[in-house]
Amino acid sequence: MTVALAGRAPATFEIKSANLPLVALLLKSPDLALLARELQGRFGDIPEFFDNDPLVVDLSTLGEAEVDFRALVDLLRPYKVWPVAVKGGTQAQMAAAASIGLAPAADALTPAPSQREREKQPKKAEPPPSAPVPATALVIDKPLRSGQQVYARGRDVVVMAMVNPGAEVVADGHVHVYAPLRGKAIAGARGDGNARILTLSLEPELVSIAGVYRTSEHPLPDSLRGKPAQVRLQGDRLVMEPLKT
Repeated sequence: MTVALAGRAPATFEIKSANLPLVALLLKSPDLALLARELQGRFGDIPEFFDNDPLVVDLSTLGEAEVDFRALVDLLRPYKVWPVAVKGGTQAQMAAAASIGLAPAADALTPAPSQREREKQPKKAEPPPSAPVPATALVIDKPLRSGQQVYARGRDVVVMAMVNPGAEVVADGHVHVYAPLRGKAIAGARGDGNARILTLSLEPELVSIAGVYRTSEHPLPDSLRGKPAQVRLQGDRLVMEPLKT
């Protein structure tokens, strides 16, 4: 026999399940001085890249190295991320993290290391989880000079004029440059591997999609250099191909 009993819900609160989008930091070294330099090099000129995002520290590739978690938290917070949890660590690491208030998050999903990382020849920086990209794009009408940077958070960017050497265009979605691209173009900045870079003249210092990059140290073939082209991601490789005009 099924019996239904009347109950009384608390008047002041309810407990419900919730999903929290997290940024993941895959920590590969306990050397925080090196981490500080690399964070400054990657995000120092993009102060708005993060927006007080909660962060989980993934220790799964760190081995048994000791981590100064309090110093790590202090290092990360100026970049507008809030470390709230850790995962994948040893018992000692998880206990050290818990001692400063970081919660264990064994169920948090983070991207698996690429084959290149497993071979210890990293070219791909571990990106945060991808964000949805709405249809509205940021449109730039003027040329971008050396030292200038544009970041289209959560959307595409369309540049109608030249991106000069030393300038940088960053988007969470696609990057469109309807002019010569001679500076840096970073698409899928928050991990969208489907993002693309399209330009009427491919002559970049650097192109990057979802953390996979190529610099001008590797010259483009004549069939692509200075020609209309697109750049897309295929696995862990950047694919560059002519645009049909």
